Formats: sequence, structure tokens, C-alpha cells
Amino acid sequence: MSATVTLMHVAREAGVSPSTVSRILNGTANVTPDKRERVEAVIQRLNFVPNVQAQALANGRSFSVGVLTQNISSPFYGEMLAGIERGLEGSSYHPLVVSGHWNAGQEQQALDLLMRRRVDAMIVLGGVIEDEALQHVAARVPLVAVGRQVVGLTERCVLIDNREGIRQVVRHLAELGHREVAYISGLETQQDAVERREGFEVAMRELGLPLRPELMQRGDYTEASGEQAAAELLALDLPFTALVCANDQMALGARLALYRRGIRVPQDMSLTGFDDLFSSRYTTPPLTTLHQAVNELGQQAAENVLRLLAGESPPMTPYIPQLIIRESTGPAPHSPAAAGQ
Repeated sequence: MSATVTLMHVAREAGVSPSTVSRILNGTANVTPDKRERVEAVIQRLNFVPNVQAQALANGRSFSVGVLTQNISSPFYGEMLAGIERGLEGSSYHPLVVSGHWNAGQEQQALDLLMRRRVDAMIVLGGVIEDEALQHVAARVPLVAVGRQVVGLTERCVLIDNREGIRQVVRHLAELGHREVAYISGLETQQDAVERREGFEVAMRELGLPLRPELMQRGDYTEASGEQAAAELLALDLPFTALVCANDQMALGARLALYRRGIRVPQDMSLTGFDDLFSSRYTTPPLTTLHQAVNELGQQAAENVLRLLAGESPPMTPYIPQLIIRESTGPAPHSPAAAGQ
């Protein structure tokens, strides 16, 4: 019977107008509780399934939220997308996801595709596309950006204090007696990579530790780049006792490079990451890292988009990553702390 039931049937059975039923379905009706309950009871009894496409055409909405991610296969973005899905649960909206692969041209194509699909709002995860392009989108639909500062849209950005996160790591290593610390950064085209590198440099200077440019290598946030960067650092034959990586994936690659050279973690070399991916607690040894609550950040972005769609102005509180100390860091070799073990 549900295949033949129409909105007109529901209206007639409930004793209301078709427009009232439509507004109740869309969540825009201002009706008495008893009338709403009567309509909802009829919908349930007749097993009425609304025609979503027809509703979208009628009210100009697609009930979809565009999500511009960077790499859908990345563990980091996978956790973020899972959070977005959770944040949209129970609403009338569903996500449409397109990857930009940290390429401004591909990100623009992704934005254009999502706008042609008439999404009702947009969530942007990182990226390198110019702020102007995002400003143009935000003038048409509600937009929330995660992990990047967009000029003119500060109130729409969920920011992460990357600098303070890395400073926590350097302070932790200094307390363990490490002085010679190497660093593997992300690409300089990525805002969070720049902020993390700057945080590392500031913390080293603040703590009076030698900042050696030759002990700073660059990766691209992938495991392979972490392995290669660590191998290049080790090939320099310069002394260092700790290696800070700008994300967990590069730390996993660096761990492999250390293992292949017989370097023990943390006895010979302390190793840290950034993100606290789910897999990081199961590495050998478990990784000291910075917890970003990636899933929760995705959920927050989705909930903020829903608030914007409802005409509200949600607060965008900066997120400070929390240091998670595990077994991949220990006292620096030959330090007083190590001698006391």
C-alpha cells in the first residue's frame, strides 16, 4: 500500500491541508502538538514514504551536505568522515564526499561538482585552494572549514592549535633529557604543516635546544614519505636521539626506517607523531602522539553545519591537541634519566 499512498491521502486522513503535511515533513511547520501528532500517526499507519526528490524540487533543497576532503583512503580523513556521518545522523541531511588530493585545481573541480549537485551546505577539510574560492562558496551556502583559517570566514572555521600541540611534544622530550631532536614536516603548501613546523622551531628555541636545519626533513603526510625522510636523516650521520613527525602516518614510516637499521625505539631513539590515529596505540611500541579527537572534530563540523542551516551561529572554539604519552618515548641515551633506569 505504501507505494500508492500520497501526501494527499495523508492530508485527507489527518484532516489537514497538504501544505501542512509538507511543512511538518520539512520541519518548517508551526502547528499545535496535537495536530503534529495526528499527522505523524497517519504517516505511520499508512506507511507513507515521502518523495525526497519531489520535496527537494518543491522547497529548493537537496538535503545533502557537500564534503571536500583530501584523500578518502587516508586513516585521518577516514576517521573525520566517520565523525561527519555521525554528526548528521538523525537529521534530514546526508553527505556527498569528493576528494581534492591537496591540489588546488582538483579541489576547485570538487567544489564545482558539489555546487552543481545543489548541496545545501559545505564542509571543507583542510586543502590548499585559495581563500577566495571558499569565500565565494560561503556566499551561496553555509560553509564550515576544519583545520584551516579562511580570511573573512573566521567564524566558520574549526581551528586546531597545531603550534601548541608540537610544543607539548618538544617539552616532553626535553624533560626526558633529549637535546638533539630531528623533525619531519609536511608540505609547506599545507597550513597545518607550516603551523606545526613553526611550533617545533619556537619550542626548540624557548627550551634552549639547538635548532639544526639539516635535521629537518620534509614529507607529505604519507607513511612512505616518513620512511624516506627518516632514512635521509640517518644517512647524514649526525647525532640525534629523538625524532618528531608532523603526523602519525609519517611516524609509522619512520619507525620502519629505524627498525631496518637496527635502531631501537625508545632505547636508542624516541619517536613521536601527531593525530592519535586509532592504529597508533597498536604500533610496536605504541606511539607517543598528540590526540586530535579526529572523529569528534568531524562530528562537531557536521553539527555546526546543521546549526547554520537552522539559522543559528554556533561557536567555533579552537581545539588544543592533548599529548598522549606511550612507549615510543623514553630518556635520552646517556642522560641522567637513562642512567637512573
